[in-house]
Amino acid sequence: MNEQRRQILQMLAEGKITADEAERLLTAVETVEEPDAAPARGKARPKYLRLIVDANDEHSGETKVNIRVPLKLLRAGMRLAVFVPPQALERANQELVKQGVPIDLTEIKPNQLEDLVDALDDLTLDVDQTDTKVRIYCE
Repeated sequence: MNEQRRQILQMLAEGKITADEAERLLTAVETVEEPDAAPARGKARPKYLRLIVDANDEHSGETKVNIRVPLKLLRAGMRLAVFVPPQALERANQELVKQGVPIDLTEIKPNQLEDLVDALDDLTLDVDQTDTKVRIYCE
């Protein structure tokens, strides 16, 4: 057992953190320990999330959006999320529900990001405008 895990379990035993907080911290430690593990399917691990929008706008001509987000940034954000106080997550959940987005932020785990990245290989996005093309993928 490494030192970080031992410290987390010690804080739990001393009552300094709750079992839920300990679980979130342990999940974060596990993610940090194996950040660059190769995917099981043999492909190179994606490094970027890409969003491209090509559209012909009647009023202003051609619109192009090309966003490239490093997946390391997303992974780091997932690890840092374990340090958000539970009260803040609950309030964020309430606001999301008010906006019609029924997502429980407390249930999102770092390994789910990897599942999302894997699923993006098969993503198809339909757009209501015939002259607009949207592509989302990992590279």
